[in-house]
Amino acid sequence: MKDFKRETIQLNSEADTRILGLRIAEAAEPGDIIALIGDLGTGKTALTKYIAEGLGVTEEVISPTFTIVKEYRSGRLPLFHFDVYRLGSGEELLDIGAEDYLEDGGVSVIEWADIVADVLPADSLVIRLEYGSGNTRTADIL
Repeated sequence: MKDFKRETIQLNSEADTRILGLRIAEAAEPGDIIALIGDLGTGKTALTKYIAEGLGVTEEVISPTFTIVKEYRSGRLPLFHFDVYRLGSGEELLDIGAEDYLEDGGVSVIEWADIVADVLPADSLVIRLEYGSGNTRTADIL
């Protein structure tokens, strides 16, 4: 993701999260990996939904917690949405065949990416979502 530099973005509303997601989607290219890190409720799935919207995905995007990965192929690029919360390591991600998705020419969004960071490429876009004051969040693009 060439267009993103290290920065911290204040997300004061759902609209701010949408703007960030659309911005990411606009810059997305085949093979990009977006690694999302953050506690429960910090907006990982919401951000993924807005990335999907920006890619033109027409299906409803839901968290793949129990299936690990969901595929969406209706947008300008395929979207592979991973939720690796239940995995114990990057090796487990590879064991389920994740390389097939990561090398399929789509955009991979990985929630709880810190669990599998050891197997993610160095050029992955890493975004740490954290609670701010009140209902705000911050997105640290690393």
